[in-house]
Amino acid sequence: MKLIVPIKLAETQTLPILVVNTFVHRSTGVRRLQYLNSVGYKKDIGGVRASRMAWSLDKCDGNTMENAKMGLVRSATEGHAEEAIEAVRAGEVIAVPTDTLYGFACDACSVEAVHRIYEIKGRKHTSPLAICVADVQDIQRFATTNHLPHGLLDSLLPGPVTVVLRRGGSSILEKSLNPGLDSIGVRVPDCDFIRSIARGSNSALALTSANLSGQPSSVDVKDFESLWQHCAFIYNGGILPSGRAGSTVVDLTTLGKYKILRPGSAEEETVAILLRYGLVEDSSVS
Repeated sequence: MKLIVPIKLAETQTLPILVVNTFVHRSTGVRRLQYLNSVGYKKDIGGVRASRMAWSLDKCDGNTMENAKMGLVRSATEGHAEEAIEAVRAGEVIAVPTDTLYGFACDACSVEAVHRIYEIKGRKHTSPLAICVADVQDIQRFATTNHLPHGLLDSLLPGPVTVVLRRGGSSILEKSLNPGLDSIGVRVPDCDFIRSIARGSNSALALTSANLSGQPSSVDVKDFESLWQHCAFIYNGGILPSGRAGSTVVDLTTLGKYKILRPGSAEEETVAILLRYGLVEDSSVS
């Protein structure tokens, strides 16, 4: 975390702005999105967007409860990754940035932690959760991939895409995750921070958007401030630039076919890659 020259708020009070250097991954999958970085923040410090980015200022009023709540917030940087890993291993729920939206994450193999995510969101247990893994080669531990053209997943991921695959008999996922479904949505976000957490936990992360069910998704930690109290930590990656569309969700369970289940933020790029690998759109009605 860095501190820069404070902004004067009143004649007798100044407070610093929290500047986040987001731990961003650079790789070769679908369209790359980059968070606002410390340079971007500095450019706006003296301008009209300063109040929008200095999300911590309006809570630094000396109130004990607010200070305690702010103490849960960390920068989404490499230095805080180990803390996040320990929280996940302990069965806690954390809030993290991805390459699309902020999400709630926990150990996908912890029944209690997964149940807690549903409670926090007020989400029906019949609504499935996706998982996040660290690297493309990890996907085969949790889902069936041998029916896909060689190189397809590496072309799509890391990136703002959720691939829906069959679990298969060798999946190490708990049966209690999305019971009754033989498929699972898998993400490898283009964001080193959440991927380092997944890698360090030696598991998959259950991942869903950080908001109440049915409410707008979050592109800023302030968007879900009312839910902070339910998380072990909130990791601030700045204001995410991708909008609220979320990831593009594509069903790849059928050999040689694809079906877009949600357009998301990268539909055009995703379809172009799928066609390049010879897949055709599945026009059957679900």
